[in-house]
Amino acid sequence: MSEQHTYRVIVRGTWDGLTEESRARLLAEAADHGMTSMRFTEEGSLSYEPSPLKHFSMRYVVVSDAADGEEMAAAIAEDRAETALRGLGHGFTGLRSTVTDLDTMKVNFKPASRR
Repeated sequence: MSEQHTYRVIVRGTWDGLTEESRARLLAEAADHGMTSMRFTEEGSLSYEPSPLKHFSMRYVVVSDAADGEEMAAAIAEDRAETALRGLGHGFTGLRSTVTDLDTMKVNFKPASRR
């Protein structure tokens, strides 16, 4: 069995071709999708600013084979984002991702004397 890595992926995009219903729903739910809603989950968490209603981000946790690397983690997260947004009926364009491999991330600990 190959080694699994855990990735945190931020998928960013731009709203595009929103229907009036979709726009109204996003504006009505904006308070639920602000800064405090930003969490990395397998299902993804959507965040955006209501004014202007232009860009959004979705945060995902992706577990996949380490050999497949960050590119595969990004592809998986973008596929999840597309599926979720289409399921909600929201138009979007220009998805791009930023990936962090939590298993290779270097953590700098401060000495106890500097805490």
